[in-house]
Amino acid sequence: MTNHEHRPSISPDPVSPSRLAHIVFRTRQLKVLVDWYCTVLGAHVVFASERIAFLTYDEEHHRIALIGSDELADRPPSPAVGFFHVAFTYEGLPQLLQNYVRLKAAGILPHRTIVHGPTVSMYYSDPDGNEVELQIDVFPTADESTAWMQGEAFTNNPIGILFDAEEMLSRYEAGEPISSLTRRADA
Repeated sequence: MTNHEHRPSISPDPVSPSRLAHIVFRTRQLKVLVDWYCTVLGAHVVFASERIAFLTYDEEHHRIALIGSDELADRPPSPAVGFFHVAFTYEGLPQLLQNYVRLKAAGILPHRTIVHGPTVSMYYSDPDGNEVELQIDVFPTADESTAWMQGEAFTNNPIGILFDAEEMLSRYEAGEPISSLTRRADA
Protein backbone atom coordinates (compact mmCIF):
# COMPACT_ATOMS: atom_id res chain seq x y z
CA MET A 1 0.00 0.00 0.00
CA THR A 2 1.38 3.40 -0.95
CA ASN A 3 0.91 6.41 1.28
CA HIS A 4 0.61 9.64 -0.71
CA GLU A 5 0.60 11.89 2.33
CA HIS A 6 2.74 14.97 1.74
CA ARG A 7 5.55 15.17 4.27
CA PRO A 8 8.23 17.82 4.58
CA SER A 9 11.72 16.56 3.98
CA ILE A 10 13.96 16.15 6.99
CA SER A 11 16.87 18.59 6.90
CA PRO A 12 19.76 19.46 9.21
CA ASP A 13 18.37 22.99 9.71
CA PRO A 14 17.43 24.06 13.25
CA VAL A 15 13.76 23.66 14.15
CA SER A 16 12.28 25.72 16.97
CA PRO A 17 9.52 24.38 19.21
CA SER A 18 6.03 25.69 18.54
CA ARG A 19 5.44 26.60 22.22
CA LEU A 20 6.56 25.95 25.78
CA ALA A 21 4.45 23.03 27.02
CA HIS A 22 4.89 22.78 30.78
CA ILE A 23 7.19 23.05 33.76
CA VAL A 24 7.78 20.43 36.44
CA PHE A 25 8.68 20.97 40.09
CA ARG A 26 9.81 18.40 42.65
CA THR A 27 8.60 19.04 46.17
CA ARG A 28 8.34 17.62 49.67
CA GLN A 29 4.97 19.39 50.15
CA LEU A 30 2.84 18.36 47.19
CA LYS A 31 -0.57 19.47 48.51
CA VAL A 32 0.77 22.86 49.63
CA LEU A 33 2.21 23.56 46.16
CA VAL A 34 -0.94 22.31 44.40
CA ASP A 35 -3.00 24.73 46.48
CA TRP A 36 -0.55 27.61 45.94
CA TYR A 37 -0.38 27.27 42.13
CA CYS A 38 -4.16 26.82 41.88
CA THR A 39 -4.59 30.00 43.93
CA VAL A 40 -1.91 32.10 42.23
CA LEU A 41 -2.61 31.11 38.63
CA GLY A 42 -6.31 30.35 38.88
CA ALA A 43 -5.35 26.84 37.79
CA HIS A 44 -7.23 23.63 38.34
CA VAL A 45 -6.13 20.06 38.94
CA VAL A 46 -6.34 17.78 35.91
CA PHE A 47 -5.01 14.76 37.80
CA ALA A 48 -3.61 14.23 41.28
CA SER A 49 -2.40 11.30 43.33
CA GLU A 50 -0.33 11.07 46.51
CA ARG A 51 2.87 11.50 44.47
CA ILE A 52 2.08 13.67 41.45
CA ALA A 53 -0.28 16.39 40.26
CA PHE A 54 -0.95 17.99 36.89
CA LEU A 55 -2.41 21.51 36.74
CA THR A 56 -3.59 23.76 33.95
CA TYR A 57 -5.06 27.23 33.59
CA ASP A 58 -5.81 27.21 29.86
CA GLU A 59 -6.52 24.85 26.95
CA GLU A 60 -3.34 22.79 27.49
CA HIS A 61 -3.78 19.43 29.23
CA HIS A 62 -1.23 20.53 31.82
CA ARG A 63 1.07 23.50 32.29
CA ILE A 64 2.53 22.54 35.66
CA ALA A 65 3.42 19.13 37.02
CA LEU A 66 4.32 18.67 40.67
CA ILE A 67 6.14 15.55 41.80
CA GLY A 68 6.07 14.82 45.51
CA SER A 69 8.79 12.94 47.37
CA ASP A 70 10.11 12.92 50.92
CA GLU A 71 13.50 11.78 49.60
CA LEU A 72 14.54 15.10 48.04
CA ALA A 73 17.71 16.90 49.06
CA ASP A 74 17.57 20.42 50.47
CA ARG A 75 17.67 23.34 48.05
CA PRO A 76 21.16 24.84 47.78
CA PRO A 77 21.56 28.31 49.28
CA SER A 78 20.64 31.11 46.93
CA PRO A 79 21.98 32.41 44.69
CA ALA A 80 23.00 29.15 43.04
CA VAL A 81 23.54 27.93 39.51
CA GLY A 82 20.39 26.66 37.85
CA PHE A 83 16.84 27.57 37.01
CA PHE A 84 15.99 31.04 38.35
CA HIS A 85 12.29 31.69 37.73
CA VAL A 86 9.29 31.04 35.53
CA ALA A 87 7.07 33.82 34.14
CA PHE A 88 3.37 33.85 33.30
CA THR A 89 1.91 36.59 31.09
CA TYR A 90 -1.44 38.25 31.74
CA GLU A 91 -3.57 39.94 29.11
CA GLY A 92 -2.96 43.45 30.40
CA LEU A 93 -2.43 45.71 33.40
CA PRO A 94 -6.05 45.46 34.62
CA GLN A 95 -5.74 41.67 34.88
CA LEU A 96 -2.31 41.84 36.56
CA LEU A 97 -3.59 44.33 39.14
CA GLN A 98 -6.80 42.34 39.67
CA ASN A 99 -4.69 39.26 40.38
CA TYR A 100 -2.46 41.28 42.72
CA VAL A 101 -5.52 42.41 44.73
CA ARG A 102 -6.91 38.85 44.83
CA LEU A 103 -3.60 37.35 45.95
CA LYS A 104 -3.04 40.09 48.53
CA ALA A 105 -6.43 39.25 50.06
CA ALA A 106 -5.24 35.62 50.27
CA GLY A 107 -2.04 36.72 52.04
CA ILE A 108 0.20 36.21 49.00
CA LEU A 109 2.34 39.27 48.26
CA PRO A 110 5.01 39.91 45.65
CA HIS A 111 8.53 40.29 47.01
CA ARG A 112 9.64 42.43 44.06
CA THR A 113 7.81 44.57 41.51
CA ILE A 114 9.62 45.97 38.46
CA VAL A 115 8.84 47.92 35.33
CA HIS A 116 11.43 46.19 33.14
CA GLY A 117 10.59 48.19 30.02
CA PRO A 118 9.18 45.50 27.75
CA THR A 119 7.24 44.06 30.70
CA VAL A 120 5.74 45.05 34.04
CA SER A 121 6.41 42.25 36.50
CA MET A 122 5.48 41.09 39.98
CA TYR A 123 7.70 38.42 41.52
CA TYR A 124 6.40 35.91 44.06
CA SER A 125 8.00 32.94 45.83
CA ASP A 126 6.09 29.68 46.09
CA PRO A 127 6.22 27.76 49.42
CA ASP A 128 9.33 25.87 48.23
CA GLY A 129 11.15 29.09 47.30
CA ASN A 130 10.71 28.81 43.52
CA GLU A 131 10.42 32.27 42.01
CA VAL A 132 7.32 32.98 39.92
CA GLU A 133 6.99 36.11 37.79
CA LEU A 134 3.54 37.37 36.88
CA GLN A 135 3.85 39.92 34.09
CA ILE A 136 2.30 41.84 31.25
CA ASP A 137 3.83 42.82 27.95
CA VAL A 138 4.06 46.60 27.60
CA PHE A 139 4.29 46.70 23.82
CA PRO A 140 1.64 45.33 21.45
CA THR A 141 4.14 43.24 19.46
CA ALA A 142 7.28 41.23 20.11
CA ASP A 143 9.07 43.29 17.44
CA GLU A 144 8.37 46.50 19.39
CA SER A 145 9.63 44.88 22.60
CA THR A 146 12.78 43.70 20.85
CA ALA A 147 13.41 47.15 19.39
CA TRP A 148 13.00 48.71 22.86
CA MET A 149 15.43 46.17 24.32
CA GLN A 150 18.01 47.23 21.75
CA GLY A 151 17.72 50.88 22.78
CA GLU A 152 19.72 53.05 25.15
CA ALA A 153 17.49 52.83 28.25
CA PHE A 154 17.62 49.02 28.26
CA THR A 155 21.34 48.97 27.49
CA ASN A 156 21.97 51.26 30.48
CA ASN A 157 19.62 49.35 32.80
CA PRO A 158 18.45 45.93 31.56
CA ILE A 159 16.74 45.09 34.87
CA GLY A 160 14.38 48.05 35.15
CA ILE A 161 12.84 50.30 37.78
CA LEU A 162 11.22 49.09 40.99
CA PHE A 163 7.65 50.22 41.64
CA ASP A 164 5.22 50.09 44.54
CA ALA A 165 2.26 47.85 43.67
CA GLU A 166 -0.13 49.73 45.96
CA GLU A 167 0.85 53.05 44.41
CA MET A 168 0.39 51.66 40.89
CA LEU A 169 -3.01 50.27 41.89
CA SER A 170 -4.06 53.66 43.31
CA ARG A 171 -2.90 55.49 40.20
CA TYR A 172 -4.74 52.97 37.99
CA GLU A 173 -7.95 53.33 40.01
CA ALA A 174 -7.60 57.14 39.81
CA GLY A 175 -7.72 56.86 36.01
CA GLU A 176 -4.08 57.43 35.06
CA PRO A 177 -3.45 56.14 31.51
CA ILE A 178 -2.05 52.61 31.35
CA SER A 179 0.70 53.83 29.01
CA SER A 180 1.89 56.18 31.76
CA LEU A 181 1.78 53.46 34.42
CA THR A 182 3.77 50.97 32.35
CA ARG A 183 6.42 53.35 30.99
CA ARG A 184 9.82 53.30 32.65
CA ALA A 185 10.67 56.57 34.37
CA ASP A 186 14.16 56.57 32.81
CA ALA A 187 13.00 56.00 29.23
